[in-house]
Amino acid sequence: MYSVAVVGLGKIGLALAAQYADKGQRVIGCDINPTVVELTNRGEVPLYSEPGLAERVASAHTAGRLSATTETQKAVAQSDVVVVIVPLVVDQSGSPDFSALDLATAAIARGLRSGALVIYETTLPMGTTRGRFGPMLEQSGLRMGVDFGLAFSPERVLVGRTFHDLRTYPKVVGGITPESTDAATRFYRTVLDAEILVMPDSETAEFVKLAETTYRDVNIALANELARFADSRGVDASAAFRAANTQPYSHLHQAGVGVGGHCIPVYPRFLLAHDKHAELGLVRRARQINDGMAKYVVDAIEEHLGTLHDKRVLVLGLAYRPGQKEASFSSALLLLDVLRTRGARTFLHDPLFSETEIAGYGVEPAFLESPPPVHAVIVQTGHPEYLDLDWSRFQGLCVVVDGRNVLDAAAVKHAGAAYMGIGTGTGPRR
Repeated sequence: MYSVAVVGLGKIGLALAAQYADKGQRVIGCDINPTVVELTNRGEVPLYSEPGLAERVASAHTAGRLSATTETQKAVAQSDVVVVIVPLVVDQSGSPDFSALDLATAAIARGLRSGALVIYETTLPMGTTRGRFGPMLEQSGLRMGVDFGLAFSPERVLVGRTFHDLRTYPKVVGGITPESTDAATRFYRTVLDAEILVMPDSETAEFVKLAETTYRDVNIALANELARFADSRGVDASAAFRAANTQPYSHLHQAGVGVGGHCIPVYPRFLLAHDKHAELGLVRRARQINDGMAKYVVDAIEEHLGTLHDKRVLVLGLAYRPGQKEASFSSALLLLDVLRTRGARTFLHDPLFSETEIAGYGVEPAFLESPPPVHAVIVQTGHPEYLDLDWSRFQGLCVVVDGRNVLDAAAVKHAGAAYMGIGTGTGPRR
């Protein structure tokens, strides 16, 4: 049995702690948020937690295998394995701010004991595990790869289905030495049911996560570029993609108003930050295309209305994906920025966010029970609440942009408004 410290009890960290405890390990969760620590020590979980998490935490708490603390140093001093899942905060351009991870690493160094294994699961730029955190951990007086093991293993789960993904997706592991890799592999074979994929080193393991998220960003950019090309010719790209994907070597993604979330808009920038010789032109162009979809949509509305000055535009959906209360790098924010620069009066609705939370983004909250008069609506998130709206209730409505291609176009047209999908042949013809 391992004694494990999980540093960072966010949406994924707490789920990892519960997973390890469920496999019979003794786990101490560490977090700077006393509320999360108190909940965990009562066997409870925060709101909007993972399906199945509440039951696992309660069971582990009752069995005495899961506890939590704000004192990371003391928890690490009792642990054989330290798993770090503290968020790497980034600005709107995707540039990393290591301050939180650095503080966590410094606390780990103060408690690190000889023979322990430290594994970073937070997605990192290549070389960070060995080049940044290794020397910081050596402030303990111990030598990495000699007195303590150090490895990287990217989290590969989607919030909302973490336990499913932990069972299903192979676990990628790479250490700074073969011995560190072996130690991390043995640990994960004890606490996970998934296949373990052993990488040559920590840098390769770091690159895995960056490569897989960049693939998705580039694929979405290709879909968006093809969709815009098709729109300009009145061709339905969505129908073409569905047909193309019946061939097993074609995996075209869905076009849309943009890409949001912690991963896809961010991690390609980790690669670009090290692209000193402009080798990653495709990756850079993909980021530009996907972020540029907000302008593409606003241009289409402006073309339809003639002007956006003093026009009233409602954005439906702040969350970056349906059913998840998370707005990180949401395309809604890009849309609102472009609309404001064109002089539009903006409104925002999302069923998962309160009026106060929406107002915090500097936009007027809207209520679907009594929607404000608007000239245009943009569906940014495919929430179920938006799929069967009565569009006739939107006074003055001229055009609806279906940013996720989830609406019934006929229902929109029946209400007397124009319908524009992304790549459905109904968008602007340039």
